[in-house]
Amino acid sequence: MTVFHRNENREPLPETLKGGVVAIGNFDGVHRGHRSVLERALSLAESRNVPALVLTFEPHPRTVFQPERPVSRLTPAPLKARLLEAIGFRCVIEYPFDREFSNRSAEEFVQSVLVDWLHADAVVTGFDFHFGKGREGGPAYLMAAGERHGFTVSLVDAFRDENFDVISSSRIRTLLAEGDVAAAAGLLGYRHTVEAQVIGGEKLGRTLGYPTANMALPPETELKAGIYAVRLRTQDGTIRDGVASYGRRPTVTENGAPLLETYVFDFSGDLYGQTCSVSFFGYLRDELKFDGLDPLVEQMKRDEEEARALLAGVRPLGELDAKIAF
Repeated sequence: MTVFHRNENREPLPETLKGGVVAIGNFDGVHRGHRSVLERALSLAESRNVPALVLTFEPHPRTVFQPERPVSRLTPAPLKARLLEAIGFRCVIEYPFDREFSNRSAEEFVQSVLVDWLHADAVVTGFDFHFGKGREGGPAYLMAAGERHGFTVSLVDAFRDENFDVISSSRIRTLLAEGDVAAAAGLLGYRHTVEAQVIGGEKLGRTLGYPTANMALPPETELKAGIYAVRLRTQDGTIRDGVASYGRRPTVTENGAPLLETYVFDFSGDLYGQTCSVSFFGYLRDELKFDGLDPLVEQMKRDEEEARALLAGVRPLGELDAKIAF
């Protein structure tokens, strides 16, 4: 997997990756709607016997324009790259997005990025893709540019779910904020997954008989506070079942910083410092404040039993889910 974090002025593209099919978009979440675009690009590249590339933008453009309201990312850049690799891409270009880049004209983007740098043979994107200063470049502009510069353009319509509703990243974020990780998984096509480094905590869980792997998620994370049935993947790829608490831990601290605490079943090793991922399979209950530690421990026992029962019968939602959470 080749991931480029630089633009065309800093790192030339290898000859083996020039002249390919380029899928363009933010692709936050790499959800089922995105995959209708991505799979079209993969199919077209195979039929033409040319490389397939993804051109995406980092950080998320909305975060650049509204830094006071950063986007809650479904898939930060490293996780997004791994998902794209899992569905068949061998090159992801994470193009640096800043205000200077946003002020480029649409024609400058086409000429400098698509033509001079990527030597694109074909471009595949969503029907609502806009680019260039003031969003001056749209589908009609892109198709006309393709005719001028010699690349084809495929526009993919919005992808709808089984109820004919459009699948979007914002819709998935809303479901996660409601704790409905099962419905979110249906739209993603895999279990929602986060990743972070395991950090030290107050070690209260160990004292109570429930040691946890603690992760600090970004402050803008839109995930309902509560208890979840999860699977944790360690840095070496081993997957273990567990139960996780996300929230501010009201029983033991006043207004603590949000923390994801995962109790990994039947495990006694050391995960500190490892970058691990946690996949969410089911929402068990709300975060509660208990009158003391004894009722908290009794509830944790019930949470463990419920999580074990839920996870005992889970099956992959598809090939991508099997690669991520199984």
